[in-house]
Amino acid sequence: MKTQNRISLLKYVTAYKWHIAVTLLCTFITVTFNLLLPVIMRYGIDALTEGSLTKKELLFYVGAYMSIVLFSLIFSRGMRWFPLRLSENVAFDLRRDLFGHLTRMAQDFFQRERTGDLMTRMISDITLVKDFIGQGLLQGIRAITVIIMGSISMYITSPRLAGVMALLFPCMLASFYIFIRLVKHRQEKVQEQFSNLSSFTQETFAGIRSVKSFAIEKRRFNIFRKLNEELVKRNMKLSYAKQPMWPLFAFWFSLGIMLILLIGGRQVITGKLTLGKLVQFIQYMMYIQWPMLAMSWVAVLIQRGRVSWARLLKIFDTEPTVKDATDVISDPTPLCGKIDFKNINYTVNGQLLLSDINITIKQGTTIGITGPTGGGKTLFVSLIARIMDPTDGTIEIDDIPLPKLPLEHLRTHVGFAAQEPVLFSRTLAENIAFGLDDKDEETILWASDIAHLHNDVTEFHNQYETVLGERGITLSGGQRQRTSISRALARKPSILILDDVLASVDTHTEASIMEKLQPAIKNRTTLLVSHRISTLRYADVIVTIENGKITQYGTHDELIEQDGYYMRLNHLQQIKTALEETS
Repeated sequence: MKTQNRISLLKYVTAYKWHIAVTLLCTFITVTFNLLLPVIMRYGIDALTEGSLTKKELLFYVGAYMSIVLFSLIFSRGMRWFPLRLSENVAFDLRRDLFGHLTRMAQDFFQRERTGDLMTRMISDITLVKDFIGQGLLQGIRAITVIIMGSISMYITSPRLAGVMALLFPCMLASFYIFIRLVKHRQEKVQEQFSNLSSFTQETFAGIRSVKSFAIEKRRFNIFRKLNEELVKRNMKLSYAKQPMWPLFAFWFSLGIMLILLIGGRQVITGKLTLGKLVQFIQYMMYIQWPMLAMSWVAVLIQRGRVSWARLLKIFDTEPTVKDATDVISDPTPLCGKIDFKNINYTVNGQLLLSDINITIKQGTTIGITGPTGGGKTLFVSLIARIMDPTDGTIEIDDIPLPKLPLEHLRTHVGFAAQEPVLFSRTLAENIAFGLDDKDEETILWASDIAHLHNDVTEFHNQYETVLGERGITLSGGQRQRTSISRALARKPSILILDDVLASVDTHTEASIMEKLQPAIKNRTTLLVSHRISTLRYADVIVTIENGKITQYGTHDELIEQDGYYMRLNHLQQIKTALEETS
């Protein structure tokens, strides 16, 4: 989906107009000063060849030359500093906006996009755009200013010699055009392969346990080596396209110098041109040589920047599938927790995952949700927090359709403990207080105690200041789930969703957690997803979801008397408990 008002890189740049203005001013002054130097040399050389140069005039020329060089150095510093500072500011703004845009994207976006590719765009592509703006603006403005002002100065000095140089420009531009198109194409290939390499690396390290468990380190290394070799190959092809540009420009300039020496030298011999003017003209040629050569480098920066900006635009142009409605409530009241599912269907790629869901969950009710794996339980509870939106139907909280509630307002009233908790490489206290504005120690201890985590934490060397590894790898599975419960409780939400969060704890710990949870969920709407009867029996009402449909609804006592999934689950778990007691 494309946005109505497409983001423009120009808007980012023009936000710092005064940087551009100062850069232009410093460039103009610097170039003007540098163009005055050959004039001083001309007068000095002509006076010297005529034998009229006095000591006083010589000292004047030397002093004027040194003064101009000094002033040029001062302004040339500003000419370099301001565009580089501008590029850093633009890169900062781009990173900020891209990160903010990504955090607003719905879950389906991250299921489609590779994490490594997103990282490449966040880091590598933004860096290339920054170089395009900074070095490209610096060298581009300088080169254009030097070429225009230098060409005018050359024409004023000798129109005939300037005409000779003008004949070489079409050849320069033709060679430039051919190679720059090749650079753009090959830069795209390089960035694509860099994303492939980043994604593979990220997946390998994220799944390092599986890699080691299956002893496939050598296989992964070989795949990485091939991806790395391909990246080198594409980079070399890019270099082959870039490298000839500089020598070609140097060749045309060398040819120009030869023609100027030949034609200009003959004019000096015949007296039509003074030696000073010839030297002045050659100095102008030498002065514009570097900017002309730099134009090839600037063109490469521009092409690389354009490729990377196009890749960033693909992200910016993708709108989140879950967002506030146009008639969203501007000042909503706190949510109480009554939830209504009305004719809900959810379809992905033509497959119906939830079908005809109709249920009302009263405020303050604890509802148990069970069913076979893959039946749609997690989808059902995820719709409440608008992790995704239903394909058909309406979900209401306190009789307000969810799209009309601001997303931030809705989600601040929902505490979600996921089936597979994701913890961050921060302290345990920071992970528990993840959804809080302030890291309130009293709330952290309260939530930790209810989740039966506090006793474990007291045995840690740094207790709540223990820094967790990536995704909480330093904790056991049960500790991660209990940390997730603590994090959800710490928000003291109106709606609490516990998605099979007791699967990795033993029955004794489960019983302790459920006993301590009762006061915390007494007046709070709670959705308790579980496969354990011992957990579900604490619910006021239980629903069974099979193949995306609600097939049973009732209390524990009612459902164990009905023929269906819940009765069979209860019998199986009773048999398992009896076997464990006799063994």
